[in-house]
Amino acid sequence: MTSADTGITHARVLRIALPIVLSNATVPILGAVDTGVVGQMGQAAPIGAVGIGAAILAAVYWIFGFLRMGTTGMAAQARGAGDWAETGALLMRGLLLGFAAGAVFVIAQAGVFWGAFALAPASPEVESLARAYLEIRIWGAPATIALYAVTGWLIAVERTRGVFLLQVWMNGLNIVLDLWFVLGFGWGVEGVALATLIAEWTGLALGLYLCRDAFAGEQWRDWARVFDAARLKRMVQVNGDIMVRSVLLTGSFTTFLFISSGVGDVNLAANQILLQFLSVTAFALDGFAFAAEALVGGAVGARARARLRRAAVIAAQWSTGGALLLGAGFALAGPAVIDLMATAPEVRDAGRAYLLWVVLAPVLSVASYMFDGIYIGATWTREMRRAMVQAVGVYVLALLVLVPVFGNHGLWASLMVLNIARGVTLGLRYPRLEAQVEA
Repeated sequence: MTSADTGITHARVLRIALPIVLSNATVPILGAVDTGVVGQMGQAAPIGAVGIGAAILAAVYWIFGFLRMGTTGMAAQARGAGDWAETGALLMRGLLLGFAAGAVFVIAQAGVFWGAFALAPASPEVESLARAYLEIRIWGAPATIALYAVTGWLIAVERTRGVFLLQVWMNGLNIVLDLWFVLGFGWGVEGVALATLIAEWTGLALGLYLCRDAFAGEQWRDWARVFDAARLKRMVQVNGDIMVRSVLLTGSFTTFLFISSGVGDVNLAANQILLQFLSVTAFALDGFAFAAEALVGGAVGARARARLRRAAVIAAQWSTGGALLLGAGFALAGPAVIDLMATAPEVRDAGRAYLLWVVLAPVLSVASYMFDGIYIGATWTREMRRAMVQAVGVYVLALLVLVPVFGNHGLWASLMVLNIARGVTLGLRYPRLEAQVEA
């Protein structure tokens, strides 16, 4: 493959973004099927066990989510610079890190599970079933973490149709095996875990096939390059910054949930429902942020300032349009969705009372998504980390001032302040980023 071609067009942005949006749409479907299948067993404990087990592994694997973003930014830049050998080496570094991290979790599984249940205790029956689920699923850790690198690499080389195919294969196979193992063979919670394990490893095999160009030459086993000290140091720095930023962001949303528990059971239930609208927003806007990662990374690698600006502008235009459509859709369909998700009249009323915040959220948050994508593509991760620290400081101040006065409205307003602050703190730094790229 040659260096990234220079034409940044609306069609090119959509070719990258739309498969990501569609692949993200398959994620909640799998969770619903997992829950529905074990629900057919007629007992509450299996449902809780699968939910807790999946949440524990999601939290463990999330630690390595930086591998997806870091791989995308660095590989896109290598591609833009025409350094195909380095793109192959980057993929290999990511795979080795994923396999090593997964192996550590497999070896240390007893301690991981003990710590998880110490933090989130459950009834003896639920914990027993959850352990059975985890003891099967943990063997997929190397594949799942390595897939972060595979996905990041595919986005970097603009093969997001491959990401879509990968997601559809894994989730589709998982659903089929869920039905077969649980409803057909009666394997219960263990059947759900085994279905996911098979989907993870076959997904990795398919992912490696989709990345076969990276293994076409000798670059992927050029160990002097793969283990080059300077390149490894750069990888650690980029991924470390992203991890800190992600911890701060997740901590902010966790704080929102914790404070929600103190504003009354009805408001807590309403907030949980409304947060699903924010998940939809993230799934949709991520597609355009990923397009920005790939195109900005290529432009930075090629040292092409005009191309960087055009990539940022076009991706932002589509993302803003998507945000406006999401807001309008939430305003029109929101009341019906709230009624579908809740039957209690007081929860429905509360959901409608706070619906305005999720109607505004896509437009108020779009800049933060886009600048995240731009900064990841440019591997300006240190500045992204610093901006997040500043934004979280503003968020904490907003919580202290607004929640005591306005209650749940103040809580939602504070969350909007966080996203606005993320966009502003990143936006103020953007001119310096652009100035550092040669014209």
